[in-house]
Amino acid sequence: MDKLCCFSGSCSQLAGHSSNDAGKGKSSLSGVKITYGFSLVKGRANHPMEDYHVAKFIQIRGQELGLFAIFDGHLGDDVPAYLQKHLFTNILKEEDFWNDPGGAIFKAYGKTDKAILSQSPDLGQGGSTAVTAILMNGRRLWIANIGDSRAVLAKGREVIQLTVDHEPSTERGSIENRGGFVSNMPGLYIVLKKSHTCILFSSSQLPTISTFDCI
Repeated sequence: MDKLCCFSGSCSQLAGHSSNDAGKGKSSLSGVKITYGFSLVKGRANHPMEDYHVAKFIQIRGQELGLFAIFDGHLGDDVPAYLQKHLFTNILKEEDFWNDPGGAIFKAYGKTDKAILSQSPDLGQGGSTAVTAILMNGRRLWIANIGDSRAVLAKGREVIQLTVDHEPSTERGSIENRGGFVSNMPGLYIVLKKSHTCILFSSSQLPTISTFDCI
């Protein structure tokens, strides 16, 4: 299970993946100093690395946004690569992002999912989990996830889980009500939607979104 660790107080622009990738950075805000670090390590599976990430700060409308994400791909890396390139862009393009970040994130997840489904001939039959974090001016943190990639907050010696894992085995009813179904392969649950196989990142599931004030 991949985890996105969020911490503040004590992010350079980094986005990519490799079998062994690590980096760090910090915000440029004068009032609030935020530092971050990340590390990706390939597991023992005999297929290429399928995990992608985003870790960067950007400046928009005089405000600073920290963008962080993990996309855990399955059956190939085309879908997580697509998410890395497009998901945050889609979120920030939503007209109501600045007034209603939660609603904008929810809509963008859905639109991105539909785009993936429409491009299935090119993206293949794979899929991905997604966990994203948007830190606004170092003060407010918006977390969203689909699948079992998890965001946690480290505060002193305490570790707090910020997201709710989506497990097809426990959400079968909700998935089937939205037109999908669950197939259990050895060591893997697959969510199917129409003729396209989407592992967790699928219209059959809805993102869980939470917000936290950073003190």
